[in-house]
Amino acid sequence: MTRLSGWLLRHRRLVLLSWLAVLAVGVVLTPAVNQRMSGDFSLPGQPGYQANLAIAETYGSGGHAHPTVPVITLPPGTTVDSPGVRDRLRQGFRALAHDLDARVTSYATTGDRRFVSADGRTTYGLVFLGDRAGDPVAAVEALRAALPSGTTLHVTGIDQLSSHGSQSPGGEVLNLTLIGASGALAVLVFVFGSLLALAPLLVAAVAILATLLLVGLLTVVTDVNLIVEYLVALIGLGVAIDYSLLLVTRWREERAHGHPGDEAVHRSMATAGRSVLLSGSTVAIGLLALVVLPVPFLRSVGYAGMLIPLVSALATISLLTVLLANGGPRLDWPRQRPRREAASSRAWTAWARAVVRARWAATIISVAALATLGGFALDLQVGEARAGSLATTGLAAEGLARLRQAGVPTGVLMPIEVLVPAGADPATVAASLAAVPGVWTAVAPDDRAWRRAGTALVQVQPLAEPGTPTGRQTVQRVRAAAARETPGAQVGGVGAEDLDFAQAVYGRFPLMVAVIAAITFVLLARAFRSLLLAAKAVAVDLLSIGAVLGAIVVVWQQGHGSQTIAGIPGTGALDVFVPLFVFAFLYGLSMDYEVFLLARMRETYDRTGSTAQAVVEGVGRTGRLVTSAALILFLAFASLAGASDTVTKIFATGLGAGILLDATVVRSLLVPALVSLLGRWNWWLPTWAARPLRVAPSGAPAEPVASDQAVHAARQPRPG
Repeated sequence: MTRLSGWLLRHRRLVLLSWLAVLAVGVVLTPAVNQRMSGDFSLPGQPGYQANLAIAETYGSGGHAHPTVPVITLPPGTTVDSPGVRDRLRQGFRALAHDLDARVTSYATTGDRRFVSADGRTTYGLVFLGDRAGDPVAAVEALRAALPSGTTLHVTGIDQLSSHGSQSPGGEVLNLTLIGASGALAVLVFVFGSLLALAPLLVAAVAILATLLLVGLLTVVTDVNLIVEYLVALIGLGVAIDYSLLLVTRWREERAHGHPGDEAVHRSMATAGRSVLLSGSTVAIGLLALVVLPVPFLRSVGYAGMLIPLVSALATISLLTVLLANGGPRLDWPRQRPRREAASSRAWTAWARAVVRARWAATIISVAALATLGGFALDLQVGEARAGSLATTGLAAEGLARLRQAGVPTGVLMPIEVLVPAGADPATVAASLAAVPGVWTAVAPDDRAWRRAGTALVQVQPLAEPGTPTGRQTVQRVRAAAARETPGAQVGGVGAEDLDFAQAVYGRFPLMVAVIAAITFVLLARAFRSLLLAAKAVAVDLLSIGAVLGAIVVVWQQGHGSQTIAGIPGTGALDVFVPLFVFAFLYGLSMDYEVFLLARMRETYDRTGSTAQAVVEGVGRTGRLVTSAALILFLAFASLAGASDTVTKIFATGLGAGILLDATVVRSLLVPALVSLLGRWNWWLPTWAARPLRVAPSGAPAEPVASDQAVHAARQPRPG
């Protein structure tokens, strides 16, 4: 790292001009990159996806898409059996189908009484919009015009409930990024008390734009999902600022110890710069979980996601190093408490002493808290969120409420579609599937919209939504019945595709976690020259992520707090992406703080040979840094939680909670307590392990258990 910093400072003008060029090109080309993002969520090879693809290609509607659901309530004294009412309903739905190029099922078109409430006054239809759909608002008005006077019409459906009239994703991302940057600036001003607070923001801006440019190049060879735009903007903001905060803090410390000019930069790069590279690598490794999955759009998120920490680390150790060497002392104005960097934080040193003295209690309390939260993760359900959790106000929510009042189960909003091959009788298939447990009704309309290219479609309406365990069982039963009764039939619908996605991704998830943990272990064992420190870091990180997933289950899935946070009840299930993304990003981000803390502990132990002093000085030196870095990342995720989409809210709040939990319970309590308990064995690296790692071995020297006197001595700051 010293040689690298020397090269950078010898070519400082080239480094600055290169990054300024990246900044300028990024500003110009980023809008074009946004246009190249893909909204494709394909699952090639999975039966549910292939069925939906065949349905969409043959019929031009349905498959992957949710239906629009008009809910009609006739005036008092009028029922669907009143003279002329069914004809008027048929006329209205036919006009709707024509204007929207849609497939429609309803009581009027099928005669199925399951489309009608017990009192005969409320009925509904399922409308699958076609590729050439016209104006939905005008079409609904045409339906309203055909209905008897005094009829009430509500339009609901999953898409309608999920829609919040939000602005375009690009504009929303920009606004949320600016909000996160404002919060980060406030923290940086408080931490630095000087113009240096602007340097990390500059590095973050350059890193984000550079990452987006690389993502643009990636779109030339593969599709990149639009989710990447959110991740690059918000996670890039937090990570780049965290790395900059680490390097600047160490640079100020070296200057406070009397190392002037370039020497302070070289010493900072040899310590903090090394930690930045290690942290960037661990974050990137966490995203391997996405790269190795057999899902194209997740791979694209993984590729792009891996670029975020790597580019942020590169920008930090190159651009920020040159900025500190050229203008650091001038930017560090006005200085607030200039001598503070020369000594450990008194508050954090006192805290570390207390943790070391009560290490058994600290370990038991923190492990119990994390394990308790992690226990709730065993109840994790993946799939579509419950319809009632998507919106509690608005016209779509009123329509859903009316549907429920009519005794219609919400599972009908997410029907199962069965593509019947030529030669089979659709009516017979529908009658067979209607008898499957968990099915509300099954229909096979006899018109051209439902019979094409020798095939036919059967629509199955389940009782339970597919995101629930009961709903998933219904999908599986329908699949089994269709395969048994009609060989060659394909079962589609959103529920079937989500079921396949969960099996494809989470079926091999334990193996992927094991591989990623092994790679991280090797990287950390080499960096810290210790087997136990690396194993402990991986184990604690996984325990922390389990606790975060448990918290997400409690708050969002079960609804203990979702009403307060977002004004919605519990979702009943988490979107299939959420647990995967939380693990992939939180695994590396949480390891950042582990690296910051353990690197300082290892440095102190190498200098003093005392585990007690290593713990106290490590926490005393990094406590303020980790807290500030965590707060910055939390603010970035908190701003992302302001997105209109519920899934994005859950993802952002999960990451934000994970960062805070990790910086408080884990890094401030559990890690120092465990290191104190393990004593001399923290630093053990036998020859047989050191040789393949290409580092010097480290024995486990005799070391007395930390006494109160040793801990008290460790509190005293040491020069250098």
